[in-house]
Amino acid sequence: MKHRMTSPVSNSKTESRYGLDPQILPSVVQVIKEDRIQWEGKVFVSECKSSVPPLSSTQCTLEDRGNATARFIRCTSYSFPVDPQSAQKSRLPLGAVVCPLARPEKGERDVPVCEAGDCVKGCAHCGAFMSPAMSWQDCGQRFYCPFCHKLNEVPWQSYQPTNQGRRVDCEKKPELSLGSYEILEKQTGKAAVLLLAIDVSASAMRTGQLGHICKQICSQLQALNGPEETELSDLRVGLMTYDSRIHLYNLSPALSRPHMMVITDCEELELPVVEGLLVPLKDCRHILERVLQEISLFNSEPDRFSSQELSVSAGLKILQDAASPGKLLIFHSSPVSEGSNLKSSSGFFSSSKVKSIFQGPDSSISLAKECVSQGCSVHIFVFSHQEVGGAWPGHIPFLTGGGVICYNSLQSELEQERFRADLSRCVNMQMAFKVQLRVFISKEMRISGCYGSFIAGPDSCCVAMAALDWRTALAFEFTHNKPLDESRGVAIQFVLSYSSSSGENRTRIHTVILSASCHPLDTFRSSQAETLLTFYCKKLYSLALESPLQSLREELQTEVTEMLACFRKQSCTTSVSPGQLVLPQFLKAVPVYINSLRKSDVLLPGLRSSVHQRLQLRSLIISMDTRSTASQFYPLILPLSDSADNANMPSLGEAVRCTVSSLDPGGLYLIFCPLALLLWVGSCVPPHTLLQLFNTNSFSYLTSGEIKLPALENSLSISTRALICSLQSSAAVTLQLKLVREGDSCEESLQRLLVEDKSPNGGASYADFLFHLHVNALRLIV
Repeated sequence: MKHRMTSPVSNSKTESRYGLDPQILPSVVQVIKEDRIQWEGKVFVSECKSSVPPLSSTQCTLEDRGNATARFIRCTSYSFPVDPQSAQKSRLPLGAVVCPLARPEKGERDVPVCEAGDCVKGCAHCGAFMSPAMSWQDCGQRFYCPFCHKLNEVPWQSYQPTNQGRRVDCEKKPELSLGSYEILEKQTGKAAVLLLAIDVSASAMRTGQLGHICKQICSQLQALNGPEETELSDLRVGLMTYDSRIHLYNLSPALSRPHMMVITDCEELELPVVEGLLVPLKDCRHILERVLQEISLFNSEPDRFSSQELSVSAGLKILQDAASPGKLLIFHSSPVSEGSNLKSSSGFFSSSKVKSIFQGPDSSISLAKECVSQGCSVHIFVFSHQEVGGAWPGHIPFLTGGGVICYNSLQSELEQERFRADLSRCVNMQMAFKVQLRVFISKEMRISGCYGSFIAGPDSCCVAMAALDWRTALAFEFTHNKPLDESRGVAIQFVLSYSSSSGENRTRIHTVILSASCHPLDTFRSSQAETLLTFYCKKLYSLALESPLQSLREELQTEVTEMLACFRKQSCTTSVSPGQLVLPQFLKAVPVYINSLRKSDVLLPGLRSSVHQRLQLRSLIISMDTRSTASQFYPLILPLSDSADNANMPSLGEAVRCTVSSLDPGGLYLIFCPLALLLWVGSCVPPHTLLQLFNTNSFSYLTSGEIKLPALENSLSISTRALICSLQSSAAVTLQLKLVREGDSCEESLQRLLVEDKSPNGGASYADFLFHLHVNALRLIV
């Protein structure tokens, strides 16, 4: 694909220093539109050595015929170079982004489940599981393992003859014909529990929010129990409160009233009793409600501080003594601190080792490791607003598959609605516990890196996590040991072992077989920009723990420059002029994606970016799947129409480019990314349009900030509210709609999302960055 880099622009906000017109440069919006035209409503067959799949944003049915679909695995290239030297010269990273528990879309079948005793056993030498990557020999008596290059004898009990290299029973067994399947193990463990921890310190009492917190917890427990007997009504639930002490509650229905036990010595935490701390919800709901109603009457002593790490330690101890995994939900209303017993641990300035603001305290990392071993997923709801001087509570939650959600105050109705939705989402989210992810790859290659939201272990082939949900993705990087066999290609297998919420032990297997090519151009032509973005994002955000941010940005720019230079050198003839931009077909969006990543607040902090905001951003984005990552770094901007004949939601294909020049002062625009939802109102919007959407006909009457649109009976209001609801439901967190008026000071929150323009934190515009890439790539060729 070639573009001529000429034509000046006049818009001051998007003007390039080098006279480039941004409108003629490669467009993400156009790339997405073209992919939808090609694939929307169709079926993409995922088979061995298949081609590049549709984009993650395209509504397309993916069918597994031997290769795990792109819902689960997306590779940076679907054709690996045979020669190690070619791979090194291309500078294109060889890796995969895996989302092991991804949900199938409508029209796609669920991952098939088979009993452990019914499956054909995998490789006895390396431990890889059976998959279509195994090749059968001697009429089915042996199979060749591509991961260790050894032959395996087939036991006579599971022998079946082969026909043209395939077992005759392959269509009856998922492990022989599909890239993804799951094994239900015979042994079962204990079901996951739900443990609630509520801050009852004096400062928490003074906020006046405790009553509403307990009320919402009661409502959620009622919804879980339900009118009929369900699996959730058998869920074991526990409750504790804390300040500088731990208060445990015996919820046994055999007692006339719940017993409270106070632990004052928290240095070496020991539980006085175990029985009654975790009770099935159906047996203790009324007891729990009674305790929650009385919590707001607590009278904590003024000098009692509270530490959320103390509550994590106590919750972990309860789960350890019960030998159960589970979710620990902490409701913290005091200013966040590390606790007096933790302040002596190694901090930011107490070590000669170079540290990053993204590194957690040693005490938090140590506690998180214990949570991972136990399968304890920590989720913290913070109701105090303290960023300057306070600790950040997110290190443990994000390393255990949980998260942190902060609220300014629960006094406003909008914040109360957000808390209600967040609590419901957290409690009802299906998760896998005590997770282990093992990776196998063809013997000619090795795993050289693993990136994501987890505690790195000594072995990059195996990752342990406390819990995992269906949205979380990880990235793995591969490097050649020796040349590949072009006829065999590359086999990659991800094996996820976990305990389900009900205590079932399951193993989920995802396998892909990629082609290998002697032609370097095949590697570029089989790559996809959004997968490269996701891979680079996870890699850089992981390396930010120890590496200087400036060096990471520079190394990323150098790598992409050398990648484009290599492609130009391999693909161009002498007839191509130096002024023409040459990019691979599926990598047209790489420059704008990479520039957006480089100038993100995590890697390039602005004056108004607090440390806490950057810590939160990094922790949320690093676990995103490909679709969410692409949307985060190139938000969706949809113009809203008030035409009478358009009562339906705006089409996602009608999106405009992320630049201020796309925003018409006479228009309304909805801007969405996984962590923000804005409604921009131009200063020249007609009064009748404002009346249809806001029930006011004056622009000056509108106030920037969080809003809830009034329910009005007209096409614009109905379609806009339906679209907002659809976007909110697809986000991993509850998004509040924020109104932004043209010209208001809060418009900077919008400018951060206009990634093609110069950013408020000093990041270059897309046009200027692309010019630098192009010029530097030409210099490398000469």
